[in-house]
Amino acid sequence: MVKPLFSNIKVNNRTFNNRLVVAPMTRVSANDNGSANERMKQYYERFAKGGFGAIISEGIYLDESYSQGYENQPGIANEKHVQAWKPVVDAVHDYDTVFIAQLMHAGGQGQGNAYVNGTIAPSDVPPKGEQLEFYGGSGPFPKPKQMTEQDIESAKRAFVDGARNAKQAGFDGVEIHGANGYLLDQFLTDYLNKREDEYGGSLEKRMRLMLEVIEEIRDAVREEFIVGIRISQIKVADPDHKWPGGEEDASFIFSELSKTSLDYIHVTDADATTPAFGKGTRTLAKAAKDFSSLPVIANGKLGDPGTAVNMIENEEADIISLGTSALANPDFPNRVHSGKELSDFDFENTLLPHAHIKDNELNKEITE
Repeated sequence: MVKPLFSNIKVNNRTFNNRLVVAPMTRVSANDNGSANERMKQYYERFAKGGFGAIISEGIYLDESYSQGYENQPGIANEKHVQAWKPVVDAVHDYDTVFIAQLMHAGGQGQGNAYVNGTIAPSDVPPKGEQLEFYGGSGPFPKPKQMTEQDIESAKRAFVDGARNAKQAGFDGVEIHGANGYLLDQFLTDYLNKREDEYGGSLEKRMRLMLEVIEEIRDAVREEFIVGIRISQIKVADPDHKWPGGEEDASFIFSELSKTSLDYIHVTDADATTPAFGKGTRTLAKAAKDFSSLPVIANGKLGDPGTAVNMIENEEADIISLGTSALANPDFPNRVHSGKELSDFDFENTLLPHAHIKDNELNKEITE
């Protein structure tokens, strides 16, 4: 029954040993200066030991400026960060697991930054909702500063430098964070992007920065390095958001991404199996499959092995990424392969009161 989850798949020049991937999940356990540490090494090593074919890191900030979103978020902004990531990457590679760094610029959705005060965004429109307390925030998001042309160039440069640094640290690739309400998604979102220049207005113009970042990263890291992107409608601060044009917008977005040098598209939804654009419509993963020619990673309540298998067999996704199911079962692939029972996710003891990596996670017995 679960055999489709355990076939190999090649992404760029790397082979994933199975179709199960650890999804990027914000954890606030880095040192105060943004350096990865021994606790993070143990955390990621357990997923590799547990049999995942690939791991996508938590969102990593890019520069000593506006990209950081959370206190104790890890960075890839300087040489100290690069050196601190190397033992973490080596530990994952010891198990022949692919390790991809997620590159994140928080934009207006930032709630903790060691380098600057305030946030920047496409326009001076604050995100909806309130900051997440278990990531160290409280109250409404502040009004961001509208980005100048120089700010946009600096953000692009930060993504490129972050990709170069990730490659230097030994990662097998990078995932550009274009989802969940962070900077590139803010440019894509009509109510957050009120610009009247070449980066605002039509959907084509609102996608421009995302497409430029993709190609500039590819130019910097060359062809053999994995470059993917994460896309969503939902946001941290607006979990009910939908693209206003529905499937028509999805067709344009995924078609444009397909024309780039990307190696995969990673889509996330509250529930990856439900229609994404209203009753009777495609799932977000199916839209990505239908409207692009790229491998698709699907995320969103896919921790039931049968459900994950159905996504692959129905050609709605090529790879499955797991978030809370991986936190509950860092050995999810090995457990499923050997027919062992899966554990339920314990939100309170894992993410509260703050979402740092806890001893109870590191002390779980791993099925090898």
